[in-house]
Amino acid sequence: MPEIATILRQEVEREGVISLARFMDLALYCPNLGYYEQEGSRIGRSGDFFTSVSTGSLFGELLAFQFALWVETARFEEWQLVEAGAHDGQLALDVLSWMREARPKLFARLEYWLVEPSSRRQSWQRAKLDQFAERVRWAPTLEALPKKGITGVIFSNELLDALPLHRLAWDANAQSWSEWGVGLFQDHFVWRRMAKANQDWETELARAGLELPEELKAVLPDGFTVDLCPAAGQWWHKAAETLRAGRLLTLDYGLSAQQFLAPERSRGTLRAFWRHHGSAEVLANPGQRDLTAHINFTQLQQAGEAAGLTTEGIFSQEEFLTRVAQRMWRAGADVGAPPPAHLRQFQSLVHPEHLGRTLRVLVQSRHNHPA
Repeated sequence: MPEIATILRQEVEREGVISLARFMDLALYCPNLGYYEQEGSRIGRSGDFFTSVSTGSLFGELLAFQFALWVETARFEEWQLVEAGAHDGQLALDVLSWMREARPKLFARLEYWLVEPSSRRQSWQRAKLDQFAERVRWAPTLEALPKKGITGVIFSNELLDALPLHRLAWDANAQSWSEWGVGLFQDHFVWRRMAKANQDWETELARAGLELPEELKAVLPDGFTVDLCPAAGQWWHKAAETLRAGRLLTLDYGLSAQQFLAPERSRGTLRAFWRHHGSAEVLANPGQRDLTAHINFTQLQQAGEAAGLTTEGIFSQEEFLTRVAQRMWRAGADVGAPPPAHLRQFQSLVHPEHLGRTLRVLVQSRHNHPA
């Protein structure tokens, strides 16, 4: 049995039942042992899933172009880019490389921060970004960023969909939500109803835009499941507070709050991925498979607006990147058409059957420094 499974089993034996959030935290992020802590290829054709970064450098170059346009328009002097969830640092490398070559004056004023709690992943990033050592800084949390706040852009790519979450199921008889956690049966991890609520789930659901009217509760099927991630809303609110002026954005798999209540999602959205195959059997083989659930864009939008941000829009990745690419390639028309490799990457990024329609982009902004 893998060491991470042993650690989880021992904790379940000690506690009886643990929350899904705790299970995910250990399975994905346990230092040196969790899924995201392991060396080797997790991303790309030979891994478990594709990301926009794995298609090639164009994704980072498009983001860098958009970041530069925002900063130039706002006329920031000193400015920062803050990336959270940078994994091995490849996206940072693509952004910084384009910025150094295409916008050297902006690059000279740039400070690039990576929010990374894992010392192991920090080591991967430092090695990857060695040539940019004088420009890059690290912070273990958002709270550890400069106290004056960030002027520029805070962004994440496929970070929030892997934050630990809680599984709630509707009890039609009691007309209330119950939390389901993880227990053991004959050495297998299984779903178990948690004995008592450790949070006010009605309040958390309302905060996520999932407050249900009484008429819907009356017909909601017994066992209807919602995967709720308070941590995502809390993270977004803190990031919004940290943004002194500029943009906050994420690119991720997600839905609006109401879409989570569709009949076809009656068992939640959490899935395990291994070798590009998704499965709803999420408790098997912890530490060896990716665990991911759709994020709630309504929850994030409300969290950002509560911190004073303005929502510029929620877009499909296809819509967002196509608009950026048109501007970038139009601006570079004098140097000829984009190379074939970039066109192939672009197709993967925006094609509805690849990444274009399933990934969404939330952009919020603060244009004036708060008092």
